[in-house]
Amino acid sequence: MTRYTFGPVFPETPAMQVAHDAVVVIHYTLKNDAGEVLDSSAGAEPLAFIQGGGNIISGLEEALEGKRAGDTLEVTIPAEKAYGVHEPSLIQQVPRRAFQTGTNVAPGMRFTAETEHGPRPVVVTRVAGDMVTVDGNHPLAGQTLHFAVEVTEVRTASAEELSHGHVHGPGGHHHD
Repeated sequence: MTRYTFGPVFPETPAMQVAHDAVVVIHYTLKNDAGEVLDSSAGAEPLAFIQGGGNIISGLEEALEGKRAGDTLEVTIPAEKAYGVHEPSLIQQVPRRAFQTGTNVAPGMRFTAETEHGPRPVVVTRVAGDMVTVDGNHPLAGQTLHFAVEVTEVRTASAEELSHGHVHGPGGHHHD
């Protein structure tokens, strides 16, 4: 005679949710209001980041909170929760001599300006005679952003990842 032993039934462990200090891995497509694709991870490695670490825009972090691997979402993020509103005070005219000697300054060039608040990336928007106009706004400042996102993985961050402030391995940072 065959004997059967029955043990307790354990419910399936739910998948980990996106929460502060979790490693989150996503594929995404970013579009502007006109529907133009501005950035995408399609055909490339997914983006890996530590939730709550300030590595992605706050509006996307908020939208991902509580999601699980396999979830997809479409989210519209206003400028205030993306790259901020466009600040006219960050557009300045500076003398050409402020740039390194021998640099042929032209619109579209990017530099780092030393400001009273520390280094700030700027882009040259105009050159007129001896004056150069630079813009310290992020290129996407003032824009509403539209994301299509697929969460591919959510896991606990290692102590090393948390101390370094970034994800290690695929989609993250690689140390030599």
